[in-house]
Amino acid sequence: MSVTIQFQDVLKKYGETTVIPGLSLEVKEGEFFTLLGPSGCGKTTLLRMVAGFNSIEGGDIRFNGKRINDLPPGKRNIGMVFQNYAIFPHMNVQHNIAFGLTNRHIPKEEIEKKVEKILSTVQIQEYKNRMPEHLSGGQQQRVALARAIVIEPDVLLMDEPLSNLDAKLRIDMRNAIKEIQNNIHITTIYVTHDQEEAMAVSDRIAIMDKGIIQHIGNPREIYRRPANLFVATFIGHTNILDGTLSQGKLSIGSYTEKTEIEINKGEIPVKVSIRPEEFYISDDKQGLAGTIINSVFLGLNTHYFISLEQGTRIEFVDQSGSDNIYKSGEKVLLKIHTKRINIFDKNGEHNLSTKTGGMI
Repeated sequence: MSVTIQFQDVLKKYGETTVIPGLSLEVKEGEFFTLLGPSGCGKTTLLRMVAGFNSIEGGDIRFNGKRINDLPPGKRNIGMVFQNYAIFPHMNVQHNIAFGLTNRHIPKEEIEKKVEKILSTVQIQEYKNRMPEHLSGGQQQRVALARAIVIEPDVLLMDEPLSNLDAKLRIDMRNAIKEIQNNIHITTIYVTHDQEEAMAVSDRIAIMDKGIIQHIGNPREIYRRPANLFVATFIGHTNILDGTLSQGKLSIGSYTEKTEIEINKGEIPVKVSIRPEEFYISDDKQGLAGTIINSVFLGLNTHYFISLEQGTRIEFVDQSGSDNIYKSGEKVLLKIHTKRINIFDKNGEHNLSTKTGGMI
């Protein structure tokens, strides 16, 4: 069965250094929940605390309300998939997968049935008699995943499971992992620093920085309305420009656009986050003036790199099927889709775009 995981004021310290300074969140039953952030942000540390590999200096972690802080790792009924697969080189595929069941003293006939079923689930039936050295990286990762879920854990933990695979295989495997998780409905916590990977597999994502959760939401919410400037720059590509916000108007240099954000001050400085796809070419001689530096054709879209008049370099994405192809050195005027962009306070700590229709 799956469980709900509650973190309440969880504290992790190494000596005098605080790595996680009191974290609270809830992972829903059967959810695919991803911890995303840069190296050193505390995501793997938190995962290891759930697994029982790291001590907890404060707060509680609970499975369905049951406190597990002092429960040994072997008593937590957790399946874990590591970055380096950690499969046994001296055992063939089916014996690797059966290892956890054998340790639990499951009857032999039942083990065989469970192994056959999971081999089918992860689609490696034809490799069951192979030794690990004769498997590709993706096949080894499927073995590691099968071994973790065949024991029917309450919680599945995955720590950077795709980082050792090449780009194409990563895409194939992340799709496979998501499909398998959808079928088995095990509560899953997934750790990665790869934003695209997180967006592709997650029901919800927690973005961490320095042990603190910056934003929790589904991929669409986080991409479209990031909580702060850190999240905006970490998820996807964005252009950050300085601007000013007054009642009903956003100004970036001499370019102005209407906005529905209401403020109770005359004018305030802001940071404006504009995704490359949120620009469009002006047809009325109004907009941000810039010069095409170069372009990259990527099939469906063409990416243009543009130097604005004030010296800022930005990226603009245009559909490759559009009539106009802009050349290096060409002058352009850009406008922005104001309802899609995000406007932050001058320190980047708060997203003012979420205050549309309210006073700030």
